[in-house]
Amino acid sequence: MNKNKEERSELFKFAYFPKYHEAIKFLAEELANKEDEWDFSDSKIKNYSILKNYLEHIYRKIQQENKIFFTSKNDYACFNTGLVTENWEEIFAFFQEYKQPKLGFKNPPFCFKAFLKKSNPELLRIFSSIGLPEIADFFQKPEELIFNPKCDLIPEIDHIIEENKARFPSHMQNSDSAEIRRKLEGAIEEVKRKVKTNYKIAVPQYFNGRTQLLLPLCLTPNSKNPDLALVVHKLSDKTYTARTCLTLKMAYNNARLIVKPQSSWLRP
Repeated sequence: MNKNKEERSELFKFAYFPKYHEAIKFLAEELANKEDEWDFSDSKIKNYSILKNYLEHIYRKIQQENKIFFTSKNDYACFNTGLVTENWEEIFAFFQEYKQPKLGFKNPPFCFKAFLKKSNPELLRIFSSIGLPEIADFFQKPEELIFNPKCDLIPEIDHIIEENKARFPSHMQNSDSAEIRRKLEGAIEEVKRKVKTNYKIAVPQYFNGRTQLLLPLCLTPNSKNPDLALVVHKLSDKTYTARTCLTLKMAYNNARLIVKPQSSWLRP
């Protein structure tokens, strides 16, 4: 994690990680149920960028839900990562009070110790009196996770173009707004028809405290792969709207917070 990301990281404000990359690598390769998608397909080295993003935002979510558990003396803490082993055993992030603060630095209150299975004896011994925390809750309104084909979808085309032009394919970025508008409107009309006959095309994502849906936008002629993901959210029981679009990398990162996307179009 680079310096700028460290400064913005809520997880790093909470805990010091002595060997962060090594811990993430162990989690990805040894402990958690295997996922090939912890890196983007164009990554030249294994950096587990998707997993790192996942942990950062899961931490923020469980912090909001008060699901970080502390011992009575505040000398230990843990939270449920939402990940599981190959045998479906829950995995927790385990922390101890930070006892070696660095002079001249804004030191976090805890130090990361390990990612541990639920059955780990030390974890159970320390938290036996209070129990272990639950996973983050993204399912308070399950109906938000599925596209309702009876609803109308009304996008704000001008806003999408004006705010997101840099996210469009490079071959479109020098086109005038009228040309981009025509292609965008065509792609949205096409995906509106598709999602009304196959609701599974819509992939749920979590961003800024809100559950939204992602729809694939195909803007490049004769390409089988989408170029962007349209972000859709409900205005009312009868209407969806869309005000922005994401690159597929951004979309996958957001979608992975809820669950590993089982989609034919959204892949890292």
